[in-house]
Amino acid sequence: QGQLVESGGGSVETGGSLRLSCATSGYSSSTYCLAWFRQAPGKEREGVAGINANGEDTYRDSVKGRFSIFKDNTKNILYLQMNSLTPEDTAMYYCAARRCYSAEYQYWGQGTQVTVSS
Repeated sequence: QGQLVESGGGSVETGGSLRLSCATSGYSSSTYCLAWFRQAPGKEREGVAGINANGEDTYRDSVKGRFSIFKDNTKNILYLQMNSLTPEDTAMYYCAARRCYSAEYQYWGQGTQVTVSS
């Protein structure tokens, strides 16, 4: 089993930017789909963005045009570039992996906190 280790979280003001990183090991980019999720206090975990083995990406509506998911297959790092942040983006962010034929994400990182102040 591989590992997922997030980094890059922090505190920013509204309108600021952050880039999250997820170092992946043991997950072949050709067979695994990767994603970013987030969970705010008192709320359910929600998917933010995903990327499949072909590099095709998807986003939840509230982050479209502001967030970008991409990966560096040579370094085995997954990124989430977040721009125009708002307090509603405040949450613990997790990266996750699944075999692309599976519906559920089985592997998770420990999370990195993002806090956006108004």
